[in-house]
Amino acid sequence: MVELLLLVGVLVSVFVGYNIGGSTTGPAFGPAVGAGAVSKSTAAALMTTFFFVGAWTIGRRVVDTLGSDLVTSAGVFTLETSIGVLFFIGLALFVGNVFGVPASTSMTAVGAIAGLAVANGALDWEVMGGIVIWWVVAPVLGFWVSLIIGRYFYTRLDRLLAMDESDGTVFELDREGTIPTVSVHDDASSREAIGVVSVVLIGCLMAFSSGTSNIANAIAPLVGAGALEMNPAIAVGGLAVGIGSFTIARRTLETMGSDITDLPLTAAIVVASVSAALVVFLSFIGIPASFVVIATMSIVGLGWGRATRPISVSAAVRGETDETPPVSVHALAADGDGEPVPPIGEEDPADIPTPGELFDPATTARVVIMQNVVPLISTIGAYLTFRFAPFF
Repeated sequence: MVELLLLVGVLVSVFVGYNIGGSTTGPAFGPAVGAGAVSKSTAAALMTTFFFVGAWTIGRRVVDTLGSDLVTSAGVFTLETSIGVLFFIGLALFVGNVFGVPASTSMTAVGAIAGLAVANGALDWEVMGGIVIWWVVAPVLGFWVSLIIGRYFYTRLDRLLAMDESDGTVFELDREGTIPTVSVHDDASSREAIGVVSVVLIGCLMAFSSGTSNIANAIAPLVGAGALEMNPAIAVGGLAVGIGSFTIARRTLETMGSDITDLPLTAAIVVASVSAALVVFLSFIGIPASFVVIATMSIVGLGWGRATRPISVSAAVRGETDETPPVSVHALAADGDGEPVPPIGEEDPADIPTPGELFDPATTARVVIMQNVVPLISTIGAYLTFRFAPFF
């Protein structure tokens, strides 16, 4: 009977890891994919690699503490309750992935564990309160920092980086020699190559950060219950995340990379930098980072800031007073013409996009709603099950 329960527990853990790969690959590499820096397959490979590195190095610490920090009694974790917690985590994440919305694995996992703890009267409310406060503050910080950058600094950053986007690939691989070599494509500039490398490296940093915190969401209950040893559990969880990254994550990559907003390279670097900085900070102070929400709000903030740049009366009368025709995001990203950057408020109205051209409000609303619904599913489901089910 114990062996059967253990097998069920491992399968549920794999299911959770699969959905973690699906929900976290989008926030980490969605900007890079949306900017055309890497393909979806390359993003999945990078996500799998750096997630595992983060899980194997720092992630084991989170596994050791997740089962004890939120609960006042470690005895609430048994093999049966661990399976129940993992089931609700996986189910909630699967709902988000089906809708193509990358839900927060940290919020979902903490919610399921909190539901178990409340049902048994063992939740540490002080620890839970501190986590929730940072979950509110961090996305707001990401939104406003990105909005300010988009509103006041984006144009100058874009000119400084001067990353014109070429139509083809940025790098080309030469396999003729004994050792394959990589070079910048003839149609791509060196600045564009630097930009591509930068946004991919930031994505790798986010994948590493995800591994340090999210591996615990897939295996901590089983490890805490003594059902699995640490190293085999990390290996199983990392493999499951990789499978999710190569399969179901394709939908969340589209949502984070193109459905919300069509990101040029400069915008992708801004979003990834702001999100990664906040995630690293939260990890440093021991808060399970909800970087899925931070990345989403950073994208929305940057798009909103770009769409609401101030226009002076003198700038308005220089151009058409009627409504200007739409301007594509990629056209706005192109520069390198040597023209000076106009002062803020002095741009031509035709050079400033509308909010709908930078991000899709309907998709944004769907993402925000689902990112709140998914953790509620795991929290309420776990509480009701562990509070009233007779077999727990």
